[in-house]
Order: sequence, then C-alpha cells, then structure tokens
Amino acid sequence: MNPAEPDSRHPPLAPSPPPAGTRRRAVIDVGTNSVKLLVVDLHGDVLHPVLEQSEQTRLGAGFYGTHQLQRGPIAQTAAAVATFVRAARASGAAPIRIIGTSAARDAHNAAELCAAIQHAAGLPLEIISGEQEADWAFHGVATDPHLAGHPLLILDVGGGSTEFILGTGQHQQFRESFPLGSVRLLEKFPVADPPSAADWQRCHDELEQTLTRQILPRLQPALARVDRANLLLVGTGGATTILACIHAGMTDFDRHRIEAVRLTRADVQHHREHLWRLPLAQRRTITGLPPNRADVILYGVAIYEAILQHLDLPELRVSTRGLRFAAVLDAA
Repeated sequence: MNPAEPDSRHPPLAPSPPPAGTRRRAVIDVGTNSVKLLVVDLHGDVLHPVLEQSEQTRLGAGFYGTHQLQRGPIAQTAAAVATFVRAARASGAAPIRIIGTSAARDAHNAAELCAAIQHAAGLPLEIISGEQEADWAFHGVATDPHLAGHPLLILDVGGGSTEFILGTGQHQQFRESFPLGSVRLLEKFPVADPPSAADWQRCHDELEQTLTRQILPRLQPALARVDRANLLLVGTGGATTILACIHAGMTDFDRHRIEAVRLTRADVQHHREHLWRLPLAQRRTITGLPPNRADVILYGVAIYEAILQHLDLPELRVSTRGLRFAAVLDAA
C-alpha cells in the first residue's frame, strides 16, 4: 500500500458497520492534484477514520495558462468521484459531501466539472472559497490533542494553492489562501531530467518573490502578536505526509507514526537537495514516495524549505488531518 495515500485501484475491504451510537459520514475532496475520500464514524464530536482513499487525477494539468479545465482531467476526476461515492455508500456512510478547492474555484469552466461529477456520481460538487479551505484546514489539524494549547502556524500546501493559518486553540489570528501550489509550480516551471541548477534557480526565485511580495507582508503582522518561542509549524496535506514517510522510510500508512515525525530545517533542506538531484526514474523508487507524486514532490518540499528559512523556524511537524476532517464534522 502507498504509505502516503491509499490507492483506490487496490481498495481495502469495506469497513464493518458503524458501532451503535455512532454516525458514519463521508467527504470527497476534489483537489488540483488528487481526489481523496474520507469516511469516519462520529460519536459526539469524536472522529474515528474508517476508510481513506486517494486517486491522482491531476485536474490542474494544462490549466494555468488559460484557467480552463481540460476534458481529460475532468473526465478522470468525475470517474474517481463516482468510484468513491460507491465506496462510501457501500460502507454505510450518509450523507456524502463532495467539495472542490483551488482548481475548481479558479476555473472559468467550473460548470463543466460540476456537471460531469453530477452525471457520474449523482451528487453535487460544492466549490469552497479559499477562506473556507483555510478555516477547515485549521480546525481539522486542531482535532489532534497533541497540538492543543500551542500557537500553531498551519500550512496546507496543495496542488493549486497554499493556505496559511495562524491560531491557538479555537481562535485564529490569521487565515488566507495564496495562489502557490505544487502543480501550479510544475506547470509554470517544468524541469529537465534530472533537474538542472538553472531549473532550481528559477523555482527558488519564484518562491522568493511570492513570499517576500505577497505572503510575508500579510502574515508578519499577525506573527508579531504570537508567542514565537512556542510557535509550532504544522504541515498538512500530501507533501508533508510524503516527506514524513520518506524521512522515516515508511512502507505503509500509519497515522501515529507519521504525526510523530519531526523534520528539522536541515532535514527539509537535505531532502530538497537530494530530490532535486535525482532523475525521475530514481525518485520513483524512493521508499515512502508514491511513484505518481515523484514530479510534484519537488515543488512541495521547496515550498516548505522556503517557509522554514524565511520565518527562521526550527522544525516542521506533520498532520494527516486538515480539510477533510473539519469538512466531515461540519457536515454532521
């Protein structure tokens, strides 16, 4: 099994019926890079995942030049959603919520995606704002009791956008979504095989410009009001989960082991330098790195390295929770 995201082509057995007194809910997240399913059992506000699946459909492929979603990725995405709806129904989940993020909300032809999903899956796609995505990312990560009481800077690096959320407990001091993501960078800065020094420099320069001109001027005033000595940087989403699996040499998905990983700034720099030296074929053989993520991981790790350096933070923690956890709680 892929340690970072279970592959829908080899699904596990359907979970047993929910225990008495619980409610089974499902959310399907239509992202720029992947479609993801989460099925949970809820007892009050306590959430227990029972089924998690992911399929890379690369909805954002060929998108950023025209902001038109392409027919092939739309069809693949709708088919993946339909597969996950069937899996969720087979597990006994109801209701089933389908949400769309960066590529869906930025597309000029989002109606085509909505129609394709409605036709294939029989359920509507709910396209959420960047602010809603950031809010859910924060509340999902905050379901981890180990993070309670700490000031948190949460980064949700996706394919098309990155959400920055700063807060403590249930109170947020800052939340914003920025047009910075792994697929977006891949489309704008494709690399040679293996990547060249010039390839890295172009990506690095873009990150520097985006951070210094767009992100940090908005984030720094909020950071100045928190306890920096106790601030934790927490990454959620595929990029950090993959980094944790690479770092720990993990061959299966284990939420507790992944969330126990601590990546120092030097660790992240080491992984970025190593990945950017290797040809694609070699990256695909790395333990913990899904072969179909071997291209976009270059940009995900570069984003985290840049944030750690610019904010002078010592380490990156990892959360496997985030958007879907909060969305399913919200639906309940």
